[in-house]
Amino acid sequence: MPIGPSIAEIAALADDPARANMLAALMDGRALTASELAYTAGVTPQTASGHLAKLSQGGLLALAKQGRHRYYRLASPLVGRMLESIMAVVAIEAPPRHRPRSPREDALCFARTCYDHLAGRLGVAITEALVEGRHLVLGEDGGEVTEEGAALLRERVGIDIAAVAQGRRRAFCRPCLDWSERRPHIAGALGAALAERCFALGWIVRLRDTRAVAITTAGRPALRAAFGVDLR
Repeated sequence: MPIGPSIAEIAALADDPARANMLAALMDGRALTASELAYTAGVTPQTASGHLAKLSQGGLLALAKQGRHRYYRLASPLVGRMLESIMAVVAIEAPPRHRPRSPREDALCFARTCYDHLAGRLGVAITEALVEGRHLVLGEDGGEVTEEGAALLRERVGIDIAAVAQGRRRAFCRPCLDWSERRPHIAGALGAALAERCFALGWIVRLRDTRAVAITTAGRPALRAAFGVDLR
């Protein structure tokens, strides 16, 4: 089966600034309304409607209806992975722009969500701490938690590795190249479980209108105690 036309069709969907901004806004895994996405893209509601229809028909977005509201989200983690990979290629291959980063960009580089897992300096630091402590064995295509790692995650974070492994409908653990750090962070079911627990424990909070997250006052000593991570 020829895949050239399919690749071109998907690439064409993202080859529009408004649609690209909409997709980027949904990379934290949450669902947004058409009005919210129109505001993010800087287009009128009518124009946004046309873009959303194309993205939905192309299989990149899923639509959920709740009462009178219609919510859009990325169709699957694979879409988020594709978008993050594109960002990584752009960061590595594109000529550097000689301009200072904005506070918003700094916040994204420090800590952010990559679909449903943690990225940026925070995500990479947790990953490297687990690998260096021999709690996680991470290869090019996947990863496995050691017995010591399973005990650490259960006792310090409240993650049941067996439950994560049994309940998954996706890869248990895989490396995801971080576009800002250019090193891998943890993705897959394990990455999602880590992010979920960090939010639930109040170690991190979402920042408004962005994928960036902030480490809370309580989160700094907790992350240091759990993983040995100290980002100053």
